[in-house]
Amino acid sequence: MKRRDFLYNSGLGIGSLLLPGSSLFANQVPLDKPWSTIDTADKKRMADIALNAARGKGPTYSDVRIGRYLNQFVVTREDKVQNVVNTESYGMGIRVIANGAWGFSATDNLTPDGIAKAAELAVLIAKENARLLKEPVQLAPQKGYGEVSWKTPIQKNAFNVPIKDKADLLLGVNAEAMKAGANYITSLLFLVNEQKYFASTDGSYIDQDIHRIWPAFFITTIDPKTGKFETRNSLSAPSGVGYEYLDAKPEDKIHSVTTLYNKSYDMIEDAKAAGRQTGEKLKAKSVEPGKYDLVLDPSHLWLTIHESVGHPTELDRVLGYEANFAGTSFLTLDKWKSGKFNFGNKLVNIKADRLQPGSLGAMGYDDEGVKCGEWDLIKDGILVNYQTIRDQAHILGLKASQGCCYADSWSDVQFQRMPNVSLQPGKEKKSVEDIIKGVEKGIYIVGDGSFSIDQQRYNFQFGGQLFYEIKNGKIAGMLRDVAYQSNTQEFWNSCAAIADAKDYRLGGAFGDGKGQPPQSNSVSHGSATSRFNGINVINTARKI
Repeated sequence: MKRRDFLYNSGLGIGSLLLPGSSLFANQVPLDKPWSTIDTADKKRMADIALNAARGKGPTYSDVRIGRYLNQFVVTREDKVQNVVNTESYGMGIRVIANGAWGFSATDNLTPDGIAKAAELAVLIAKENARLLKEPVQLAPQKGYGEVSWKTPIQKNAFNVPIKDKADLLLGVNAEAMKAGANYITSLLFLVNEQKYFASTDGSYIDQDIHRIWPAFFITTIDPKTGKFETRNSLSAPSGVGYEYLDAKPEDKIHSVTTLYNKSYDMIEDAKAAGRQTGEKLKAKSVEPGKYDLVLDPSHLWLTIHESVGHPTELDRVLGYEANFAGTSFLTLDKWKSGKFNFGNKLVNIKADRLQPGSLGAMGYDDEGVKCGEWDLIKDGILVNYQTIRDQAHILGLKASQGCCYADSWSDVQFQRMPNVSLQPGKEKKSVEDIIKGVEKGIYIVGDGSFSIDQQRYNFQFGGQLFYEIKNGKIAGMLRDVAYQSNTQEFWNSCAAIADAKDYRLGGAFGDGKGQPPQSNSVSHGSATSRFNGINVINTARKI
């Protein structure tokens, strides 16, 4: 093997650690291959072949997903480009109901014969599954939409930006971080384009073109005298936008402590700040354990929302159907049926959606052809709903699915996945500074860090990237070795203040794992800076 080929193949392996499931068995494609789409008429023709082939075998329902998944991964370290990876995965998944049971088959042989055989196999699998069936599948009604389309409203397609420009940006980020004091830095750009076509016997033919981008870096600074080190990751939010996300404008800046941007992200300024801040962390005092009022920036709070609200309101976890990747849920149906379960105090309003512009979960229709919308999960502190798909809706007495069905690849069967789940901003005019002014003894936490949560999504511990001591309403300096502990219900009942909509921002996960075999889902969580009173803080450097 030539050295160039070895580096290319090893780059694919390293890159795949961050790629969704659709890319693990994807084909490598030339780095200079231009971005393109498949003709919609060709996709409709292939979908009709599958639907007609399945129909001849007697299913009561069929749907088809044709997926072309493009990914690009550019990674640098200090002054070198380490890996550039392009992948493409293209194929079809066919799902049917026959004799009351689901069947699924997938193929990348998109000839008429290959498609027909896959459709027939899906029906055969459904009929075999029916032998073990206790209750038939109950699908919520869904009207067909005919031929419709949806596209991420991007301004600049990241796949059309020359790789040299991307590498130059990352190397510039690295250089600025090193100038600011960092010893080591790895930076990356991860691009995703999902070209998805859905068709069903309900009468829908839905074409979608979905784009996502994640710029990130990981910095380490070492104290040469002691050998101790500190790290700081980027404060970027992976987003459902185009390359314009990296065209930061001063007027988009929220506030200087986080260097985060609401509409765009200044990667170089964040790297400069990170280089300085890791040096400050080395000199920061270690936190004294105890009770503190916590002021949580959206760059941190998104992960707490994800783990303590997003996952426990997934209906399959509530029902015990799903337990992979950290268990089921304490939010059992009896709590919802009571209509008065106190999840949090009255300030806490949490919505689910797949609509927010720029969010990772934004799309027009889910992978069952359901038009996406918005609904309440927590209303004035009370649990009012969950996340459902078509074969779950009847359990809650719903007349329609909430559009939470998704598969990360054409080769995987779609199932219930988390939409965007977001804490709504405060209704009163309130800035971050206003919230900090009300704190006598507290800690301001920026950025997500390590976390742990139990198998019922109840007891948890969270760290972060940056920690600032608050004394008598003012920032008093940096802290280190901070983590906080609570349980979901106590934590959300301790919420004492939420900034207004001007501070509302999205964070998110590019790869949220679930299922067995595992699949990956991209999801955003919005919030404004919020205060939580009387939370237990531990010192992570001290031995118990």
